[in-house]
Formats: sequence, C-alpha cells, structure tokens
Amino acid sequence: MSIRINLLATAAILAATPALADEVNVYTTRQAFLIEPVMEAFTKETGIAVNLAYVDKGLVERLKSEGSRSPADLVMTVDIANLNQIVEADVLQPVDSAVMKEAVPANLRSPDGLWYALTSRARVVYAHKERVADGEVTTYEDLASDKWKGRICTRPGVHDYNLALLAAVIAHHGEAAAKDWAAGVKANLARKPEGNDRGQVKAVWAGECDISLTNTYYMGAMLADPEQKAWAESVRIIFPTFENGGTHLNVSGIAMTKSAPNKDAALKLMEFLVSPEAQAIYAEKNTEYPVLAGAKRSELVESWGEFTPDSVDLTELAKLRPTALRIMEEVGYDN
Repeated sequence: MSIRINLLATAAILAATPALADEVNVYTTRQAFLIEPVMEAFTKETGIAVNLAYVDKGLVERLKSEGSRSPADLVMTVDIANLNQIVEADVLQPVDSAVMKEAVPANLRSPDGLWYALTSRARVVYAHKERVADGEVTTYEDLASDKWKGRICTRPGVHDYNLALLAAVIAHHGEAAAKDWAAGVKANLARKPEGNDRGQVKAVWAGECDISLTNTYYMGAMLADPEQKAWAESVRIIFPTFENGGTHLNVSGIAMTKSAPNKDAALKLMEFLVSPEAQAIYAEKNTEYPVLAGAKRSELVESWGEFTPDSVDLTELAKLRPTALRIMEEVGYDN
C-alpha cells in the first residue's frame, strides 16, 4: 500500500517516519475511510505516498508541542472554528498558489492563504415528510417563531456547528437580536439538546419533534447505514435562508504547517485536492458539496436541489464564535 494510515490517532508514528521526497504527511480529524479514496487517486497519479495520522483530539496542542520538529506537512479538519484555532496557534505557513486561489472562492479561504476549503456543507432543516407542510420552513429567523413550540430538536448549542450558525445570525442581525433568536429557538425545543446530528433526525423519526437542525452530509451517512436508513427516509432536506441572505455553509479545509518537511509534495497534494477529479471523488464519498465550480456532485446531493449559499465570510464567523458561545451560555440553551 502506498498510503500508510494510522487509525489510532498516534501522530507520533509519523514522527518516527523519515521524510522522503516522494511522500507527504497529513494530520487529520477526518476519519481515514472518508479521505482514503482521494489520497489513493493522488498517489496513483503522482507516485507520492500519503501518510495519514487520524488525530481525534488535541490536534492544536500536538502541533504546538512538536513545533519545528513536527513531521506533519498538512492538516485537514472540519469547521471554520477548528481551522481558526489552528491559525491562532501560529503553526501554519501561507500558501500562495494560483491554482488554489482560482479553484476556491474567496469567501471559502483565508485571505492570507493560511487555509483553503476543500468541501462545504450546509446546516439545514430536516423536516418530517408528513408532519411538516411544504413551505412551512422558510428562514432561520422563523425557527424562533411560536409555531415551532415543542417541534424542534438540536444537538447541544455549544457544539461548533450550532455556534457557527449562531455566529451567522450575529453577523446578519447583531448581538442583541441573535440572543433573542437563541432564546426563541430554545423555547421551541421538544427536549433538552443532546446527542449528535443523526440523533436529532432519529428523534424526528420517532415523533419526538418535527424538525431538526442537521448538516446536509448526514443524509448520505444515514442512508448508507441499515440501522439508520429509516430515519433518513422519514424526512426531507429543506434549505432555510437568512432574511436578505442565503443558506448557512461551513467547510472542511486544509492548511500547510510551518514545519512541512515535504513542502513541494504537500503543495502538489493541496492542488490535486481542488482538481475536478479529486473534488468529484471527495464529494461522492462524503456527500458534501465541492468548492470547485462545475465539479461533479454525487447523485444524492443533486437530488436535494439547488440553494443559494450565504455570502458571509467564514473568517468573520470564526471571530464571532466567542460571542456566540457566550450567548448560548447566557440563554441557558443546553439547560
């Protein structure tokens, strides 16, 4: 195998791997099976081996402690909050690549080249097919309306996905209005926030609530799981928008470390990952949206229909995360 994968999250194994001209080392919070196909395609095309280390927790701390001795060339993770934490840790170097800039829209990459999005996902409403009428869900703002009393399920408000959504509410309407919105959604919850995104869809299927806030790609994951397929089939995806805005997006992204011992190979991998071939493979495997305009989406993703992405800059949302966290705590969202 040309791809060495460590599923036990011990990046130290990579530290013991000598740097070669024909390899690239990647620390990732994305499970290996999600990204292995695209890495295999890269190795087949270039002959450059990819060493993947799955680092579930403590990624920033590990990079900081390793410093200039880190064997990691690239970091791959999800959510703008995680990308911003790595930026603030000062362990990255800017990548000034015409290929990356042309492929990745400006609002889906760092203005100074410290990170680039690879795929995007929308945070949307999963609505029960029978208990929620067509056109009943329209905007994110409407989720605070009394008509949803006892009908909404979400995972904890302090989770990164919900904090990013609340940060977008702040960006659109200001802090005071965002606090009212968070309190309104809390008042409409059918149960205490708990579990993950799939658990919310299960709750809709079970009749505990009528709608949930869930990322788009979980639909594909549930349909592929025999135990969860019925949950997915009980709901349909609806793309709410912000008033005078679009549907909230978040991303998976990639960045190059300061230490990068295989910088040239790492850049080749970054540029490959935004190619039409790689974007199609990545999007098909993860049922996420390609960032490259015109790249092929999976058949399932296409079936969800079109939507208008929100134009708020993700870097701005990352900066608003502390405010979003404070608001969630002030309104006692998870209590």
